[in-house]
Amino acid sequence: MPQLSFDELGTPLRDVTFVVLDLETTGGSAAADAITEVGAVKVRGGVQLGELGTLVDPGTGVPPQIVALTGITQAMLLGAPTISSVLPTLLEFLSGAVLVAHNSPFDTGFLRAACERHGRAWPKPPVLCTARLARAALTRDEAPSVRLSALATLFGSTVRPTHRALDDARATVQVLHGLLERVGNLGVHSLEELLALAASPAGNRATDAQRRKRGLAEHLPNAPGVYLFRGARDEVLYVGTSGDLRRRVRTYFTGSEKRRRVRDMVALAERVDAVQCAHSLEAHVRELRLIGAHRPRFNRRSRTPNRVWWVTLTEEAFPRMSVVTQSRDGAFGPFRSRADAVSAMESVQDAVPIRRCTQRIPARNPNATPCALAELGRCAAPCAGRQSVADYAHTVVRVEDLVSGRADDPVRALADEVTRLGEAERFEAAADHRDRLTALLTALRRAQRLAALAALPELVAARPDGHGGWEFAVVRHGRLASAGVARRGVPPMPVVEALRLGAETVRPGDGPLRGAPAEEVAVLLRWLDRPGTRLVHCPTPWTESAFGAGRWDAWLATAAAAHVGYAGEN
Repeated sequence: MPQLSFDELGTPLRDVTFVVLDLETTGGSAAADAITEVGAVKVRGGVQLGELGTLVDPGTGVPPQIVALTGITQAMLLGAPTISSVLPTLLEFLSGAVLVAHNSPFDTGFLRAACERHGRAWPKPPVLCTARLARAALTRDEAPSVRLSALATLFGSTVRPTHRALDDARATVQVLHGLLERVGNLGVHSLEELLALAASPAGNRATDAQRRKRGLAEHLPNAPGVYLFRGARDEVLYVGTSGDLRRRVRTYFTGSEKRRRVRDMVALAERVDAVQCAHSLEAHVRELRLIGAHRPRFNRRSRTPNRVWWVTLTEEAFPRMSVVTQSRDGAFGPFRSRADAVSAMESVQDAVPIRRCTQRIPARNPNATPCALAELGRCAAPCAGRQSVADYAHTVVRVEDLVSGRADDPVRALADEVTRLGEAERFEAAADHRDRLTALLTALRRAQRLAALAALPELVAARPDGHGGWEFAVVRHGRLASAGVARRGVPPMPVVEALRLGAETVRPGDGPLRGAPAEEVAVLLRWLDRPGTRLVHCPTPWTESAFGAGRWDAWLATAAAAHVGYAGEN
Protein backbone atom coordinates (compact mmCIF):
# COMPACT_ATOMS: atom_id res chain seq x y z
CA MET A 1 0.00 0.00 0.00
CA PRO A 2 1.51 3.42 -0.95
CA GLN A 3 2.13 6.14 1.60
CA LEU A 4 -1.14 7.81 2.47
CA SER A 5 -1.74 11.36 1.32
CA PHE A 6 -4.50 13.75 2.24
CA ASP A 7 -6.33 16.33 0.18
CA GLU A 8 -9.53 18.25 0.69
CA LEU A 9 -11.63 15.15 0.19
CA GLY A 10 -9.96 13.27 3.04
CA THR A 11 -9.75 9.48 3.42
CA PRO A 12 -12.76 7.53 4.76
CA LEU A 13 -11.87 5.94 8.10
CA ARG A 14 -13.09 2.53 6.91
CA ASP A 15 -10.32 2.57 4.28
CA VAL A 16 -7.49 3.60 6.61
CA THR A 17 -4.88 1.12 7.78
CA PHE A 18 -3.76 1.78 11.36
CA VAL A 19 -0.66 0.30 12.99
CA VAL A 20 -1.02 0.57 16.75
CA LEU A 21 2.44 0.61 18.33
CA ASP A 22 3.87 0.32 21.82
CA LEU A 23 7.52 0.31 22.91
CA GLU A 24 9.18 -0.64 26.16
CA THR A 25 12.52 1.07 26.86
CA THR A 26 15.32 1.36 29.39
CA GLY A 27 14.20 4.91 30.31
CA GLY A 28 12.42 8.04 29.20
CA SER A 29 15.07 9.72 27.05
CA ALA A 30 15.16 8.85 23.33
CA ALA A 31 18.67 10.31 23.17
CA ALA A 32 20.16 8.37 26.10
CA ASP A 33 18.00 5.23 26.47
CA ALA A 34 17.19 2.26 24.21
CA ILE A 35 14.25 0.10 23.12
CA THR A 36 13.78 -3.26 24.89
CA GLU A 37 10.52 -4.47 23.33
CA VAL A 38 8.35 -3.72 20.30
CA GLY A 39 4.66 -4.54 19.93
CA ALA A 40 2.53 -3.55 16.95
CA VAL A 41 -0.94 -4.49 15.68
CA LYS A 42 -2.21 -3.67 12.18
CA VAL A 43 -5.97 -3.09 11.73
CA ARG A 44 -8.30 -1.77 9.06
CA GLY A 45 -12.07 -1.42 9.16
CA GLY A 46 -12.20 -3.03 12.58
CA VAL A 47 -10.41 -6.17 11.35
CA GLN A 48 -6.97 -7.21 12.59
CA LEU A 49 -4.52 -7.73 9.71
CA GLY A 50 -1.40 -8.74 11.59
CA GLU A 51 0.82 -8.48 14.65
CA LEU A 52 4.50 -7.92 15.27
CA GLY A 53 6.14 -8.46 18.65
CA THR A 54 9.69 -9.00 19.80
CA LEU A 55 12.10 -8.34 22.60
CA VAL A 56 15.06 -6.15 21.63
CA ASP A 57 18.62 -6.30 22.96
CA PRO A 58 19.28 -2.68 24.05
CA GLY A 59 23.04 -3.20 24.20
CA THR A 60 23.06 -1.89 27.74
CA GLY A 61 21.77 -2.81 31.19
CA VAL A 62 18.14 -2.50 32.27
CA PRO A 63 17.67 -0.29 35.35
CA PRO A 64 16.02 -1.97 38.35
CA GLN A 65 13.03 0.40 38.33
CA ILE A 66 12.34 -0.54 34.69
CA VAL A 67 12.56 -4.23 35.55
CA ALA A 68 10.06 -3.66 38.35
CA LEU A 69 7.70 -1.76 36.01
CA THR A 70 7.81 -4.02 32.94
CA GLY A 71 9.08 -7.35 34.25
CA ILE A 72 11.67 -7.41 31.44
CA THR A 73 14.96 -8.63 32.92
CA GLN A 74 18.47 -8.64 31.52
CA ALA A 75 18.33 -12.43 31.24
CA MET A 76 15.22 -12.22 29.03
CA LEU A 77 17.08 -10.02 26.57
CA LEU A 78 20.00 -12.39 26.08
CA GLY A 79 19.94 -13.56 22.47
CA ALA A 80 17.23 -11.09 21.46
CA PRO A 81 17.74 -9.27 18.13
CA THR A 82 19.18 -5.77 18.16
CA ILE A 83 17.17 -2.77 17.03
CA SER A 84 19.28 -2.55 13.86
CA SER A 85 17.89 -5.93 12.75
CA VAL A 86 14.33 -5.27 13.98
CA LEU A 87 14.04 -1.80 12.44
CA PRO A 88 13.71 -2.83 8.74
CA THR A 89 10.87 -5.24 9.56
CA LEU A 90 9.11 -2.69 11.75
CA LEU A 91 9.35 0.07 9.14
CA GLU A 92 7.97 -2.29 6.50
CA PHE A 93 5.10 -3.16 8.87
CA LEU A 94 4.38 0.59 9.23
CA SER A 95 4.54 1.31 5.50
CA GLY A 96 1.41 3.01 4.14
CA ALA A 97 -0.33 3.11 7.51
CA VAL A 98 -1.23 5.65 10.17
CA LEU A 99 0.94 5.16 13.24
CA VAL A 100 -1.17 5.05 16.41
CA ALA A 101 0.27 5.16 19.92
CA HIS A 102 -0.84 6.18 23.37
CA ASN A 103 1.23 9.28 24.19
CA SER A 104 2.67 9.02 20.68
CA PRO A 105 5.55 11.54 21.10
CA PHE A 106 7.29 9.02 23.37
CA ASP A 107 7.14 6.13 20.88
CA THR A 108 7.83 8.18 17.75
CA GLY A 109 10.74 9.88 19.50
CA PHE A 110 12.45 6.54 20.14
CA LEU A 111 11.77 5.30 16.61
CA ARG A 112 13.09 8.48 15.00
CA ALA A 113 16.23 8.30 17.17
CA ALA A 114 16.75 4.65 16.18
CA CYS A 115 16.40 5.52 12.48
CA GLU A 116 18.92 8.31 12.86
CA ARG A 117 21.44 6.12 14.68
CA HIS A 118 21.26 3.36 12.08
CA GLY A 119 21.20 5.47 8.94
CA ARG A 120 17.57 4.92 7.97
CA ALA A 121 15.22 7.63 6.75
CA TRP A 122 12.24 8.29 8.99
CA PRO A 123 9.20 7.59 6.77
CA LYS A 124 7.12 10.40 8.33
CA PRO A 125 3.85 8.48 8.65
CA PRO A 126 0.69 10.27 9.83
CA VAL A 127 0.62 9.92 13.62
CA LEU A 128 -2.45 9.67 15.85
CA CYS A 129 -2.19 9.94 19.63
CA THR A 130 -5.01 8.10 21.39
CA ALA A 131 -4.44 10.10 24.58
CA ARG A 132 -5.01 13.40 22.75
CA LEU A 133 -7.92 11.94 20.80
CA ALA A 134 -9.55 10.78 24.03
CA ARG A 135 -9.25 14.23 25.57
CA ALA A 136 -10.83 15.73 22.43
CA ALA A 137 -13.67 13.21 22.16
CA LEU A 138 -14.58 12.59 25.82
CA THR A 139 -15.73 14.92 28.57
CA ARG A 140 -13.73 15.18 31.79
CA ASP A 141 -16.72 13.85 33.73
CA GLU A 142 -16.66 10.75 31.57
CA ALA A 143 -12.89 10.36 31.52
CA PRO A 144 -11.14 12.19 34.37
CA SER A 145 -7.95 10.40 33.31
CA VAL A 146 -6.80 9.45 29.81
CA ARG A 147 -4.21 6.95 31.00
CA LEU A 148 -4.29 3.78 28.93
CA SER A 149 -5.46 1.66 31.88
CA ALA A 150 -8.33 4.08 32.62
CA LEU A 151 -9.48 4.17 28.98
CA ALA A 152 -9.23 0.38 28.69
CA THR A 153 -11.59 0.11 31.67
CA LEU A 154 -13.94 2.75 30.24
CA PHE A 155 -14.27 0.95 26.90
CA GLY A 156 -14.40 -2.54 28.40
CA SER A 157 -11.20 -3.75 26.79
CA THR A 158 -10.71 -7.51 27.00
CA VAL A 159 -6.94 -6.97 27.12
CA ARG A 160 -5.49 -5.25 30.18
CA PRO A 161 -2.38 -3.03 29.86
CA THR A 162 0.60 -4.72 31.54
CA HIS A 163 3.54 -2.52 30.51
CA ARG A 164 4.48 -5.19 27.99
CA ALA A 165 4.57 -3.93 24.42
CA LEU A 166 2.23 -6.33 22.61
CA ASP A 167 -0.34 -6.41 25.43
CA ASP A 168 -0.41 -2.62 25.57
CA ALA A 169 -0.68 -2.36 21.76
CA ARG A 170 -3.65 -4.79 21.80
CA ALA A 171 -5.34 -2.79 24.56
CA THR A 172 -4.73 0.43 22.60
CA VAL A 173 -6.44 -1.13 19.56
CA GLN A 174 -9.62 -1.62 21.57
CA VAL A 175 -9.38 1.92 22.95
CA LEU A 176 -8.92 3.23 19.41
CA HIS A 177 -12.04 1.43 18.19
CA GLY A 178 -14.03 2.81 21.11
CA LEU A 179 -12.85 6.33 20.34
CA LEU A 180 -13.67 5.96 16.64
CA GLU A 181 -17.26 5.11 17.56
CA ARG A 182 -17.46 8.26 19.67
CA VAL A 183 -16.02 10.61 17.05
CA GLY A 184 -18.31 9.09 14.42
CA ASN A 185 -21.24 10.38 16.46
CA LEU A 186 -19.61 13.82 16.27
CA GLY A 187 -19.61 13.74 12.47
CA VAL A 188 -15.95 12.75 12.06
CA HIS A 189 -15.77 10.22 9.24
CA SER A 190 -12.47 10.93 7.48
CA LEU A 191 -8.85 10.60 8.49
CA GLU A 192 -8.29 14.29 7.85
CA GLU A 193 -11.03 15.19 10.31
CA LEU A 194 -9.77 12.66 12.85
CA LEU A 195 -6.18 13.95 12.81
CA ALA A 196 -7.37 17.54 13.03
CA LEU A 197 -9.63 16.73 15.98
CA ALA A 198 -6.81 15.00 17.87
CA ALA A 199 -4.42 17.87 17.15
CA SER A 200 -6.77 20.66 18.24
CA PRO A 201 -5.85 22.45 21.51
CA ALA A 202 -8.20 21.92 24.40
CA GLY A 203 -9.58 25.47 24.13
CA ASN A 204 -10.51 24.90 20.49
CA ARG A 205 -12.51 21.72 20.87
CA ALA A 206 -16.10 21.61 19.80
CA THR A 207 -18.77 22.60 22.26
CA ASP A 208 -22.08 20.80 22.57
CA ALA A 209 -23.71 23.74 20.80
CA GLN A 210 -21.35 23.32 17.85
CA ARG A 211 -21.97 19.61 17.64
CA ARG A 212 -25.74 20.11 17.67
CA LYS A 213 -25.40 22.20 14.50
CA ARG A 214 -23.78 19.44 12.46
CA GLY A 215 -27.15 18.85 10.81
CA LEU A 216 -26.61 22.09 8.88
CA ALA A 217 -24.24 20.16 6.62
CA GLU A 218 -26.41 17.12 5.93
CA HIS A 219 -28.14 18.51 2.81
CA LEU A 220 -24.89 19.52 1.12
CA PRO A 221 -23.47 17.45 -1.77
CA ASN A 222 -20.15 15.61 -1.75
CA ALA A 223 -18.97 17.78 -4.63
CA PRO A 224 -16.70 20.79 -5.20
CA GLY A 225 -18.14 24.23 -4.70
CA VAL A 226 -18.62 27.25 -2.45
CA TYR A 227 -20.42 27.28 0.89
CA LEU A 228 -22.05 30.29 2.58
CA PHE A 229 -22.79 30.41 6.31
CA ARG A 230 -25.82 32.63 6.98
CA GLY A 231 -26.98 34.24 10.21
CA ALA A 232 -30.37 34.83 11.80
CA ARG A 233 -31.18 37.72 9.42
CA ASP A 234 -30.08 35.69 6.39
CA GLU A 235 -26.88 37.75 6.18
CA VAL A 236 -23.78 36.02 4.81
CA LEU A 237 -21.35 35.46 7.68
CA TYR A 238 -18.61 33.52 5.92
CA VAL A 239 -17.76 32.18 2.47
CA GLY A 240 -15.42 29.27 1.82
CA THR A 241 -14.58 26.72 -0.84
CA SER A 242 -13.93 22.99 -0.82
CA GLY A 243 -13.53 19.97 -3.06
CA ASP A 244 -16.18 18.21 -0.94
CA LEU A 245 -18.78 20.62 0.41
CA ARG A 246 -20.51 18.30 2.86
CA ARG A 247 -17.33 16.92 4.38
CA ARG A 248 -15.68 20.34 4.73
CA VAL A 249 -18.67 22.06 6.32
CA ARG A 250 -19.07 19.16 8.74
CA THR A 251 -15.58 19.83 10.13
CA TYR A 252 -16.80 23.19 11.48
CA PHE A 253 -18.93 21.28 14.00
CA THR A 254 -16.41 18.68 15.16
CA GLY A 255 -13.70 20.82 16.75
CA SER A 256 -11.12 20.46 13.98
CA GLU A 257 -11.57 24.15 13.13
CA LYS A 258 -8.86 26.08 15.00
CA ARG A 259 -9.55 29.70 13.98
CA ARG A 260 -11.26 31.59 16.81
CA ARG A 261 -13.15 33.96 14.54
CA VAL A 262 -14.57 31.04 12.56
CA ARG A 263 -15.70 29.32 15.75
CA ASP A 264 -17.46 32.54 16.72
CA MET A 265 -19.09 32.54 13.29
CA VAL A 266 -20.37 28.99 13.72
CA ALA A 267 -22.08 30.05 16.95
CA LEU A 268 -24.10 32.62 14.96
CA ALA A 269 -24.83 30.44 11.92
CA GLU A 270 -28.40 29.36 11.24
CA ARG A 271 -28.08 27.98 7.72
CA VAL A 272 -25.46 26.87 5.20
CA ASP A 273 -26.06 27.39 1.48
CA ALA A 274 -23.90 25.97 -1.28
CA VAL A 275 -23.06 26.67 -4.90
CA GLN A 276 -21.97 23.44 -6.57
CA CYS A 277 -19.18 23.91 -9.10
CA ALA A 278 -17.65 21.87 -11.89
CA HIS A 279 -14.19 21.85 -10.35
CA SER A 280 -11.91 23.65 -7.89
CA LEU A 281 -11.03 26.54 -10.23
CA GLU A 282 -14.66 27.52 -10.66
CA ALA A 283 -15.17 27.22 -6.90
CA HIS A 284 -12.21 29.52 -6.19
CA VAL A 285 -13.41 32.16 -8.65
CA ARG A 286 -16.98 32.07 -7.35
CA GLU A 287 -15.66 32.38 -3.80
CA LEU A 288 -13.81 35.57 -4.77
CA ARG A 289 -16.91 37.01 -6.43
CA LEU A 290 -19.22 36.14 -3.53
CA ILE A 291 -16.84 37.68 -0.99
CA GLY A 292 -16.69 40.83 -3.09
CA ALA A 293 -20.48 40.95 -3.35
CA HIS A 294 -21.39 40.18 0.28
CA ARG A 295 -18.29 41.30 2.22
CA PRO A 296 -18.88 38.70 4.98
CA ARG A 297 -17.78 39.96 8.38
CA PHE A 298 -15.84 36.79 9.22
CA ASN A 299 -13.77 36.61 6.02
CA ARG A 300 -10.50 38.49 6.36
CA ARG A 301 -10.41 39.17 2.63
CA SER A 302 -13.79 40.92 2.75
CA ARG A 303 -12.36 43.91 4.60
CA THR A 304 -10.86 45.23 1.36
CA PRO A 305 -12.39 43.13 -1.47
CA ASN A 306 -10.69 43.67 -4.81
CA ARG A 307 -8.52 46.43 -3.27
CA VAL A 308 -5.29 46.76 -5.21
CA TRP A 309 -2.86 49.54 -6.01
CA TRP A 310 -1.54 50.81 -9.31
CA VAL A 311 1.28 53.06 -10.44
CA THR A 312 0.34 55.45 -13.23
CA LEU A 313 1.44 58.64 -14.96
CA THR A 314 -0.48 61.73 -13.90
CA GLU A 315 -2.57 63.67 -16.41
CA GLU A 316 -0.73 66.99 -16.51
CA ALA A 317 1.55 68.90 -18.79
CA PHE A 318 4.70 67.22 -17.43
CA PRO A 319 3.54 63.86 -16.04
CA ARG A 320 5.04 62.27 -12.97
CA MET A 321 4.30 58.90 -11.37
CA SER A 322 1.59 58.43 -8.78
CA VAL A 323 0.12 55.57 -6.74
CA VAL A 324 -3.65 55.18 -7.20
CA THR A 325 -6.40 52.64 -6.53
CA GLN A 326 -8.16 52.95 -9.90
CA SER A 327 -6.64 51.32 -12.96
CA ARG A 328 -6.48 53.00 -16.34
CA ASP A 329 -4.71 52.37 -19.62
CA GLY A 330 -0.94 52.35 -19.22
CA ALA A 331 -1.04 51.72 -15.45
CA PHE A 332 1.57 49.48 -13.81
CA GLY A 333 0.35 46.83 -11.42
CA PRO A 334 -1.62 45.50 -9.66
CA PHE A 335 0.05 45.56 -6.22
CA ARG A 336 -1.35 44.04 -3.04
CA SER A 337 -0.26 46.93 -0.82
CA ARG A 338 0.50 50.62 -1.19
CA ALA A 339 4.03 50.02 0.10
CA ASP A 340 4.69 47.54 -2.73
CA ALA A 341 3.38 50.06 -5.26
CA VAL A 342 5.55 52.86 -3.87
CA SER A 343 8.62 50.60 -3.98
CA ALA A 344 7.92 49.70 -7.61
CA MET A 345 7.37 53.36 -8.50
CA GLU A 346 10.72 54.29 -6.97
CA SER A 347 12.40 51.51 -8.96
CA VAL A 348 10.92 52.85 -12.20
CA GLN A 349 12.18 56.31 -11.23
CA ASP A 350 15.64 54.78 -10.77
CA ALA A 351 15.42 53.31 -14.27
CA VAL A 352 14.04 56.38 -16.05
CA PRO A 353 14.75 60.00 -14.95
CA ILE A 354 11.16 61.18 -14.71
CA ARG A 355 10.39 64.07 -12.38
CA ARG A 356 9.56 63.18 -8.78
CA CYS A 357 8.36 66.43 -7.22
CA THR A 358 4.63 66.74 -6.58
CA GLN A 359 4.29 70.37 -7.66
CA ARG A 360 1.82 70.68 -10.53
CA ILE A 361 3.38 72.58 -13.45
CA PRO A 362 1.09 74.45 -15.88
CA ALA A 363 2.05 74.43 -19.58
CA ARG A 364 1.90 78.20 -20.07
CA ASN A 365 5.37 78.68 -21.45
CA PRO A 366 6.33 76.34 -24.32
CA ASN A 367 10.01 76.95 -23.49
CA ALA A 368 9.62 76.09 -19.80
CA THR A 369 11.39 73.11 -18.28
CA PRO A 370 9.26 70.40 -16.69
CA CYS A 371 10.06 71.54 -13.17
CA ALA A 372 9.82 75.19 -12.16
CA LEU A 373 11.70 74.53 -8.92
CA ALA A 374 14.61 73.07 -10.83
CA GLU A 375 14.53 76.04 -13.16
CA LEU A 376 14.82 78.34 -10.18
CA GLY A 377 17.66 76.25 -8.75
CA ARG A 378 15.71 75.27 -5.63
CA CYS A 379 15.37 71.55 -6.30
CA ALA A 380 18.19 69.03 -6.12
CA ALA A 381 16.10 65.91 -6.75
CA PRO A 382 17.69 63.35 -9.14
CA CYS A 383 14.93 63.70 -11.70
CA ALA A 384 14.34 65.19 -15.13
CA GLY A 385 13.67 68.72 -13.97
CA ARG A 386 16.17 70.35 -16.30
CA GLN A 387 15.26 68.46 -19.47
CA SER A 388 13.80 70.27 -22.42
CA VAL A 389 10.10 69.79 -23.14
CA ALA A 390 10.91 67.54 -26.11
CA ASP A 391 13.37 65.44 -24.12
CA TYR A 392 10.86 65.09 -21.30
CA ALA A 393 8.23 63.82 -23.71
CA HIS A 394 10.72 61.15 -24.73
CA THR A 395 11.28 60.30 -21.05
CA VAL A 396 7.54 59.75 -20.60
CA VAL A 397 7.50 57.42 -23.62
CA ARG A 398 10.39 55.44 -22.10
CA VAL A 399 8.34 54.90 -18.94
CA GLU A 400 5.35 53.73 -20.97
CA ASP A 401 7.53 51.40 -23.04
CA LEU A 402 9.16 49.92 -19.92
CA VAL A 403 5.82 49.23 -18.23
CA SER A 404 4.18 47.77 -21.32
CA GLY A 405 7.19 45.67 -22.31
CA ARG A 406 7.88 47.41 -25.59
CA ALA A 407 11.48 48.21 -24.54
CA ASP A 408 13.85 47.22 -21.75
CA ASP A 409 16.85 49.51 -22.24
CA PRO A 410 16.27 51.21 -18.83
CA VAL A 411 16.51 47.77 -17.20
CA ARG A 412 19.66 47.03 -19.18
CA ALA A 413 21.24 50.20 -17.82
CA LEU A 414 20.40 49.19 -14.23
CA ALA A 415 21.81 45.69 -14.78
CA ASP A 416 25.01 47.17 -16.17
CA GLU A 417 25.27 49.33 -13.04
CA VAL A 418 25.02 46.21 -10.85
CA THR A 419 27.85 44.65 -12.86
CA ARG A 420 29.97 47.82 -12.64
CA LEU A 421 29.58 48.02 -8.86
CA GLY A 422 30.52 44.36 -8.50
CA GLU A 423 33.62 44.74 -10.62
CA ALA A 424 34.60 47.74 -8.48
CA GLU A 425 34.23 45.44 -5.41
CA ARG A 426 31.47 47.62 -3.99
CA PHE A 427 29.58 44.49 -3.08
CA GLU A 428 27.01 45.91 -0.66
CA ALA A 429 26.01 48.63 -3.13
CA ALA A 430 25.85 46.04 -5.91
CA ALA A 431 23.63 43.78 -3.77
CA ASP A 432 21.29 46.69 -2.97
CA HIS A 433 20.99 47.63 -6.65
CA ARG A 434 20.50 43.97 -7.58
CA ASP A 435 17.66 43.51 -5.08
CA ARG A 436 15.89 46.68 -6.24
CA LEU A 437 16.17 45.59 -9.87
CA THR A 438 14.96 42.10 -8.96
CA ALA A 439 11.87 43.57 -7.31
CA LEU A 440 11.21 45.76 -10.35
CA LEU A 441 11.59 42.91 -12.84
CA THR A 442 9.39 40.61 -10.75
CA ALA A 443 6.64 43.23 -10.62
CA LEU A 444 6.95 43.96 -14.35
CA ARG A 445 6.87 40.25 -15.17
CA ARG A 446 3.70 39.66 -13.18
CA ALA A 447 1.98 42.78 -14.52
CA GLN A 448 2.80 41.97 -18.13
CA ARG A 449 1.66 38.36 -17.82
CA LEU A 450 -1.65 39.35 -16.22
CA ALA A 451 -2.22 41.98 -18.90
CA ALA A 452 -1.44 39.49 -21.68
CA LEU A 453 -4.07 37.07 -20.34
CA ALA A 454 -6.67 39.82 -19.86
CA ALA A 455 -6.15 40.96 -23.47
CA LEU A 456 -7.40 37.64 -24.88
CA PRO A 457 -11.03 37.71 -26.11
CA GLU A 458 -11.29 33.96 -25.51
CA LEU A 459 -9.18 31.07 -24.31
CA VAL A 460 -10.26 27.49 -23.55
CA ALA A 461 -7.96 25.34 -21.43
CA ALA A 462 -8.15 21.82 -20.04
CA ARG A 463 -6.56 19.92 -17.17
CA PRO A 464 -6.68 16.18 -16.36
CA ASP A 465 -9.08 15.51 -13.49
CA GLY A 466 -6.95 12.65 -12.17
CA HIS A 467 -9.56 10.01 -13.07
CA GLY A 468 -9.21 9.81 -16.84
CA GLY A 469 -11.39 12.84 -17.58
CA TRP A 470 -10.88 16.57 -18.13
CA GLU A 471 -11.66 19.85 -16.41
CA PHE A 472 -12.34 22.81 -18.73
CA ALA A 473 -12.26 26.58 -18.29
CA VAL A 474 -13.42 29.22 -20.77
CA VAL A 475 -11.61 32.50 -20.04
CA ARG A 476 -12.61 35.81 -21.64
CA HIS A 477 -10.69 39.01 -20.97
CA GLY A 478 -9.35 37.75 -17.66
CA ARG A 479 -12.65 36.42 -16.34
CA LEU A 480 -13.89 32.86 -15.99
CA ALA A 481 -16.79 32.77 -18.44
CA SER A 482 -17.68 29.08 -18.19
CA ALA A 483 -16.46 25.87 -16.54
CA GLY A 484 -17.24 22.21 -16.99
CA VAL A 485 -15.95 18.65 -17.03
CA ALA A 486 -15.81 15.67 -19.36
CA ARG A 487 -15.74 12.51 -17.29
CA ARG A 488 -13.77 9.49 -18.35
CA GLY A 489 -15.18 8.04 -21.55
CA VAL A 490 -17.05 11.22 -22.55
CA PRO A 491 -15.85 12.79 -25.83
CA PRO A 492 -14.29 16.11 -24.73
CA MET A 493 -14.72 18.36 -27.78
CA PRO A 494 -18.56 18.43 -27.77
CA VAL A 495 -18.32 19.48 -24.11
CA VAL A 496 -15.91 22.27 -25.09
CA GLU A 497 -18.24 23.56 -27.79
CA ALA A 498 -21.22 23.51 -25.42
CA LEU A 499 -19.24 25.44 -22.81
CA ARG A 500 -18.19 28.06 -25.37
CA LEU A 501 -21.76 28.53 -26.61
CA GLY A 502 -23.09 28.90 -23.07
CA ALA A 503 -20.25 31.03 -21.73
CA GLU A 504 -20.80 34.45 -20.22
CA THR A 505 -20.38 37.42 -22.55
CA VAL A 506 -17.55 39.62 -21.25
CA ARG A 507 -17.19 43.20 -22.47
CA PRO A 508 -13.65 44.46 -21.92
CA GLY A 509 -13.22 47.53 -19.74
CA ASP A 510 -10.41 50.00 -19.26
CA GLY A 511 -6.95 49.41 -17.88
CA PRO A 512 -4.33 46.70 -18.37
CA LEU A 513 -6.70 44.03 -17.04
CA ARG A 514 -9.64 45.15 -19.21
CA GLY A 515 -11.76 45.73 -16.11
CA ALA A 516 -11.31 42.23 -14.67
CA PRO A 517 -10.63 41.91 -10.91
CA ALA A 518 -6.90 41.51 -10.37
CA GLU A 519 -7.25 38.57 -7.99
CA GLU A 520 -9.46 36.63 -10.41
CA VAL A 521 -6.98 37.12 -13.27
CA ALA A 522 -4.17 35.95 -10.97
CA VAL A 523 -6.11 32.82 -9.96
CA LEU A 524 -6.76 31.96 -13.60
CA LEU A 525 -3.12 32.49 -14.53
CA ARG A 526 -1.91 30.21 -11.72
CA TRP A 527 -4.31 27.49 -12.90
CA LEU A 528 -3.15 27.86 -16.48
CA ASP A 529 0.50 27.74 -15.40
CA ARG A 530 0.16 24.42 -13.57
CA PRO A 531 1.91 21.46 -15.20
CA GLY A 532 -0.48 19.42 -17.33
CA THR A 533 -2.74 22.29 -18.41
CA ARG A 534 -3.40 22.32 -22.15
CA LEU A 535 -4.69 25.06 -24.44
CA VAL A 536 -7.68 23.74 -26.37
CA HIS A 537 -8.82 26.87 -28.20
CA CYS A 538 -7.24 30.32 -28.45
CA PRO A 539 -8.18 32.15 -31.69
CA THR A 540 -6.13 35.23 -30.72
CA PRO A 541 -2.48 34.30 -30.07
CA TRP A 542 -1.48 34.52 -26.41
CA THR A 543 1.70 36.54 -26.65
CA GLU A 544 4.05 38.70 -24.61
CA SER A 545 6.43 41.35 -25.88
CA ALA A 546 9.90 40.18 -26.89
CA PHE A 547 11.32 43.09 -24.88
CA GLY A 548 9.23 42.50 -21.76
CA ALA A 549 10.44 41.36 -18.36
CA GLY A 550 10.12 37.72 -19.42
CA ARG A 551 13.42 37.90 -21.30
CA TRP A 552 15.09 38.58 -17.93
CA ASP A 553 14.05 35.28 -16.33
CA ALA A 554 17.60 33.89 -16.51
CA TRP A 555 19.00 37.06 -14.91
CA LEU A 556 16.39 36.79 -12.14
CA ALA A 557 17.35 33.18 -11.47
CA THR A 558 21.02 34.14 -11.21
CA ALA A 559 20.18 37.08 -8.94
CA ALA A 560 18.07 34.84 -6.68
CA ALA A 561 20.95 32.36 -6.35
CA ALA A 562 23.36 35.22 -5.58
CA HIS A 563 20.98 36.61 -2.96
CA VAL A 564 20.77 33.22 -1.21
CA GLY A 565 24.56 32.89 -1.27
CA TYR A 566 25.07 36.40 0.09
CA ALA A 567 22.53 35.83 2.87
CA GLY A 568 24.28 32.58 3.81
CA GLU A 569 27.63 34.29 4.11
CA ASN A 570 26.16 36.90 6.43
